[in-house]
Amino acid sequence: MMKFKLNAAFTLLSLFIATLCFAQVRQVGINRVNAMANLPRPLQIIDWKQMALDFDRKVYDFKAEGDYWPMVWMDSTGKNFKQPVLGMYTAVGDVRQGLQHNKGMFHEALANMGAVLGASLVGLDKRKQQGLNYVAMLKNYFNKDTGWDIMMNNTAPEVALLGGGYGRDWWYDVYPNVLFYAIYDKYPAEPDFERLARRIADQFYKADSVLNGNYHYSYFDYGKMKPMSTQICAQPDAAAGHAYVLYTAYKKFGDPRYLKGAISAMKALESQEINPTYELLMPFGAYLAARMNAEEGTSFNLAKMLDWTFDGTAVCREGWGFLVGNWNGFDISGTVGSTVDHGGYAFLMNTFDAAWPLVPLVRYRPEYATAIGKWMLNAVNASRLFYPQYMPAEHQTIPGLAAVTNGVIAYEGFAKASTFDTLYQSLKGPVAQGDGPKWVPGKNPEVSQFSVYGSAHAGIFGGIVKETEVKGILGLDLLATDFYAAKAYPSYLFYNPYQTAKTIGFKLPTGHKGKKDIYDLVSQRFVARSVSTVTRVLIPALQSVVLVCVPAGAKLQVKNRRMLIHGIAVDYRYRK
Repeated sequence: MMKFKLNAAFTLLSLFIATLCFAQVRQVGINRVNAMANLPRPLQIIDWKQMALDFDRKVYDFKAEGDYWPMVWMDSTGKNFKQPVLGMYTAVGDVRQGLQHNKGMFHEALANMGAVLGASLVGLDKRKQQGLNYVAMLKNYFNKDTGWDIMMNNTAPEVALLGGGYGRDWWYDVYPNVLFYAIYDKYPAEPDFERLARRIADQFYKADSVLNGNYHYSYFDYGKMKPMSTQICAQPDAAAGHAYVLYTAYKKFGDPRYLKGAISAMKALESQEINPTYELLMPFGAYLAARMNAEEGTSFNLAKMLDWTFDGTAVCREGWGFLVGNWNGFDISGTVGSTVDHGGYAFLMNTFDAAWPLVPLVRYRPEYATAIGKWMLNAVNASRLFYPQYMPAEHQTIPGLAAVTNGVIAYEGFAKASTFDTLYQSLKGPVAQGDGPKWVPGKNPEVSQFSVYGSAHAGIFGGIVKETEVKGILGLDLLATDFYAAKAYPSYLFYNPYQTAKTIGFKLPTGHKGKKDIYDLVSQRFVARSVSTVTRVLIPALQSVVLVCVPAGAKLQVKNRRMLIHGIAVDYRYRK
């Protein structure tokens, strides 16, 4: 009995000492995340990689049978490039779309590019499917026929007014280029992509020069190189999108003009006196602040950009940010959208895409590991509720029509109360719904509430998120969406949402030969040596570890506060 007591005491002492050794990098909170549950409930993490694979298999099936299927067709109008391009529905049953409507020309880059990127992040090669090259088809969104010479949300102005964006709503014009650059990183040898990428970067550099620090416009005419103001909100956060394209172009091509333009755009973003958030782009500003500060020695205000990203204090796009709350027993925190519309209205695509820049941010600023890890646990958990098979029927607008989704298409969003003026008013939040019927009133069917374009981005979660053997502790791949990164060792974030320390089995990633030492960016120490398969790692209560797999026994160097192994940066803010 005495031996047991001594062993127990020794174990507790060891855990206490191990806990003290952690948190050398003091964790910094994000106000909005502080208000989220440490452990959201009910907790159910679905297999996002499998969801993305299933989406690809079912949605790209030209022979799919059933009401409103197939979801794709071939557009042979040859806009911009004399080749066919895939058409994909924006929403199920959208009457504007398909081969029989508008010459088959109305389809969106947000869906098509999102689906290619998502599939690529879960390991599919979209150049070689069914004898088709879906990557090459994306060139048709490069609007050379209009003289804009950038990627746009549609292939031609003939159909642009049918839907959102295209030459009048800035984020819609910027974001396809952000998506394209990510896809180019996955397919660097694709013919014509280098030429298009350089041209896009040149256009963005010229535009930034014209704007000269003032992005307070509704959109920018890239043909006339002229900023434009309309009844649509000014969107200063377009500067974040410009900066992302220019900085990734700089990392790809090494042209110093692109770095100059990226810094200029980031300065324009940072100079805003009120939260300039409009749609999807602010998280990329936060990511760039972290990365450029680490790599280029800039000093952008990361904390301010993270607050702008999360807080929901946007003025023109009132309340746009990250939702927090428990609605009738469902934690919905971490989802992204309007924090004020009908008590809150979250959108699937926005939630998926926020993970793309915010997760890799931790590599460069590990003091945000716990905040980002906690947010991601909430977001990943709540995002299943967009899908009809995971949301109770009494919280859906059209549960009786859910079979049309084939298990891979989600509602566009969910709200605290129905956002339809007269429909679904008896439902209690969260109310899974979508705006499709409002796009073409009286014509678009109820099933257009199911969002193909949002669901297409599931691979972003699928490429980043893995479960561990401890329920609620996720493994987040910090390299999966860190596009155009310098050479790096495999890096993973694990957040412990429990009030007690937990131990996980950390398995070395496949494809990396030889034994590894495991370095933790948070404690700034090696937590395991000479690992060949799996090692046990302790995570203190409500804390995180950021584990980097480096060659075993390698000598480290410290240069300009960076800890390097074989010349590769492991820790950008080394303190020893």
